[in-house]
Amino acid sequence: MLRGKNLIAGEWRTADETFRAVEAATGEPLDPPFACASAAEVAEACAAAAEAQPHFAALPLERRAAFLRLVADKIDGLGTILTRRVMAESGLPEMRLDGERARTVGQLRLFAEEIENGAWQALRIDHADPSRTPPKPDVRMRKIPIGPVAVFGASNFPLAFSVAGGDTASALAAGCCVVVKGHPAHPGTSELVAGAIAEAVAQIDLPGGVFSLLNSTSNALGEALVRDPRIAAVGFTGSRGGGLALMQHAANRPVPIPVYAEMSSVNPVVLMPHRLARAAEELGKAYVASLTLGAGQFCTNPGVVLGIAGDALDTFLGAVRGELSQVPAQTMLTGNIADAYATGSQRLSGEAGVELVGLGAEGSARCGRAQVYTASGSAFAANRVLSEENFGPGSIVVQCTDLAEVRSILAAMEGQLTATLHMEEADYEDAAAILAIMENRAGRILANGWPTGVDVTHAMVHGGPFPATSDGRSTSVGTLAIDRFLRPVAYQNMPDALLPARLREGDAGTLRRIDGEYGC
Repeated sequence: MLRGKNLIAGEWRTADETFRAVEAATGEPLDPPFACASAAEVAEACAAAAEAQPHFAALPLERRAAFLRLVADKIDGLGTILTRRVMAESGLPEMRLDGERARTVGQLRLFAEEIENGAWQALRIDHADPSRTPPKPDVRMRKIPIGPVAVFGASNFPLAFSVAGGDTASALAAGCCVVVKGHPAHPGTSELVAGAIAEAVAQIDLPGGVFSLLNSTSNALGEALVRDPRIAAVGFTGSRGGGLALMQHAANRPVPIPVYAEMSSVNPVVLMPHRLARAAEELGKAYVASLTLGAGQFCTNPGVVLGIAGDALDTFLGAVRGELSQVPAQTMLTGNIADAYATGSQRLSGEAGVELVGLGAEGSARCGRAQVYTASGSAFAANRVLSEENFGPGSIVVQCTDLAEVRSILAAMEGQLTATLHMEEADYEDAAAILAIMENRAGRILANGWPTGVDVTHAMVHGGPFPATSDGRSTSVGTLAIDRFLRPVAYQNMPDALLPARLREGDAGTLRRIDGEYGC
């Protein structure tokens, strides 16, 4: 049974001020009411995290890995109780949530393996050379946890990017305590997952301050969390406006901190001429499937498609029109998201030079209606509104005069999470020039696929130049995400007895770079 409380350092807390989640499909309130955390409770949670930080950072890596695996097991053990609550609060279907839960626990287990591997510590040893002039000192380096991390739950991934999602998993893997601000759209989901983490904290006998969950509908809670002097970094997935606000609060602190925010992307897709001529109808159908998956509420949705105007692109648009007519209206995550999507779609449809290609079925006010528009390359280039993200199942197809215009449009676009090339071997020479542009615009470049869906692997990059993220040097998915919450420390001429164990002479089993050469 849900408590409707905040979790602060292992203790469940109630409050006089409360709010309720609503059923995504109907807008009807859900039980129970949830406590709103106060500014004093934010400070208490952050203080507990700071107190627990030295203990958690010093935890043997094997125990830290065991902790993450136990969290994964506890979340798996919630079973249908968790699934039913997420379905009610998000409107997402059971099959999608089963996959998201698998991804959530899978990335926790992947980070456990990464912890044990040890390579993430970037261990380096440069031995002294007293014969050199001037004498070369002994210098050894490792990466250590940055400190307590504030994580903001995302609306569109209530499991994989929320309480125990990628930001939390990578922060805990790095050895950082975590304070989560739960998303107000799914507090029941947040509490269930937080309870699983709290059970693991207690079972491993860790300090309660390793993890806390705070709920509220007010932006003031997030602001207080980012401004707290004990918070060392922030993980955020959400709107550009929300991310920019957090960045501003973090920058205005007496001691500024990094905000790793994933914010806005339209994920351009280029249909190269030979591929388009050969598979226009197939591409059109696949595009609609990607665009409308999950009511289009993916940060990697294909929001802009670029192709050369002509018969092949007309065939593509005809297939798009036919597929859209079969797409039912889908419940969106929240009423506010549905309203914003409807407003953005209405604005787009009224822009000069924009024509409707096709529509999906119409539904209730809480549903998103699939829709695709088209415009010429010149109209698109002249109107910035056409390249702005409209979060939902909507997109625009840009009819360019030639590949030079495609390249020009791509070069002028903002930073993106993804960019995609559909091509055949006959397109490769022209594709190479476009690929060079995409490398400077996106964190992940796909060939002959669609960007929705991000696999959690060692090599994955889910990031990109601003405004896709606040720091294009980072990723929020994959084991490289751990780097966001680490910082390097060098030890010069330190006695062996005082060095961290893995930097001492004779330590074996962990990858180290010794005098420039890699080995264990």
